[in-house]
Amino acid sequence: MIKQFLLYALRWQLSTPILALCLYYFNFNVTTETIIANTIGSSIFFWVDKYIFKQTISFPLWQIEEIVKCVDCGEVCRGYRLVKTKNYDKMKDSNVEFRCERCSRNKLMMLREKGIEY
Repeated sequence: MIKQFLLYALRWQLSTPILALCLYYFNFNVTTETIIANTIGSSIFFWVDKYIFKQTISFPLWQIEEIVKCVDCGEVCRGYRLVKTKNYDKMKDSNVEFRCERCSRNKLMMLREKGIEY
């Protein structure tokens, strides 16, 4: 988090020269020059911010519900659903499938065989 803040603070300071150069070289009023500088800056720093604030998954995200019906075996029990890992994302899945503990392990084994890391 500190590294992320320091990168963001550095990025913020780098926007100052853009503003200064626009105020120096353009011959408009200050408001127009500032708008131009912010437009230039946003087109550059959007990509920098995207890099700084990229989300990395360091552990799998699970959803657990107490009483569900397992989609594989039909048992009514506590249900588990793997939602997101490094290269697996079911965050916006409209067809949510919960599994019992045994079937969840089987599903994880199947995902491993497909190369999904968790």
